Amino acid sequence: MDNRAEVSAFLKSRRDKLMPEQVGLPVYGQRRVTGLRRGEVAMLAGVSVEYYTRLERGNLGGVSDSVLNALAQALRLNDTERDHLYTLARAANAGPARIRRHPKKTVVRPSVLRLIEGLHDQPAYLRNNRMDILAANPLARALHCEAFEVEPVNTLRFVFLDPRATRLYCDWERVAHDGVGALRVEVAKNPYDRDLQNLVGELSARSDAFRTLWGGRDVYVFTGGTKRFHHPAVGELDLVHEVLDLPGEDGLSIIVYSADPGTPAADALKLLASWAATQQQDEAAAPAEGER
Repeated sequence: MDNRAEVSAFLKSRRDKLMPEQVGLPVYGQRRVTGLRRGEVAMLAGVSVEYYTRLERGNLGGVSDSVLNALAQALRLNDTERDHLYTLARAANAGPARIRRHPKKTVVRPSVLRLIEGLHDQPAYLRNNRMDILAANPLARALHCEAFEVEPVNTLRFVFLDPRATRLYCDWERVAHDGVGALRVEVAKNPYDRDLQNLVGELSARSDAFRTLWGGRDVYVFTGGTKRFHHPAVGELDLVHEVLDLPGEDGLSIIVYSADPGTPAADALKLLASWAATQQQDEAAAPAEGER
């Protein structure tokens, strides 16, 4: 097993997206290709057509950083795409013996759990590189209440397999696109991770939307930003979110949502906290299955 098919598809997808006028090349007559030709990319990168053809066929073995950098410039890659190209090259040169096939079992430190639980007025949860939610505080569970109906929770499964996700996320298309791009980055970093491969296979088989986005070969890295929710109990919330990677924890990140003071979103978060507390009280008061 190697990553040649992934390398080939990624490079071709970036080449197809570039028009000659975007890179200062003249256009003569009718073009039979989408985007740039291989020879045009080779010229921009300062390599032979034969060498670039070898690269686009997926063979990044032994390629130098200077060539990768020239290729990234020729294809006008952004920072995330450039990093992805370097990741693909590292995987191609590492060899199977140096790549962990069986990921370590995740053990969440008690201090991390305390940190999440201590954020009483901010939804916060811990996520791994497969988008599994490993731990969440009550407000995060309330915000994603529909996703938590089926545990273990995986945010990508919810986004693509639960129709209620299109209501919860006001910008569902962007959420879906970014989630797929982030998953592709993780697959490139861990090409022999069976759990990641199984997740891609499952979503590809069950979701046309996922399959289409996965075929686009776009990449994405989660950072801070704003996400718009339409919660079934409290209505719309425009929340700021931060992604806090845990150094040394191999793909674990803490996601924290907040609202600017005095905004409608801040009021909605307070209402969400009250709703969550009521739900917890109702669950505590409900008779156990055997007592009914």
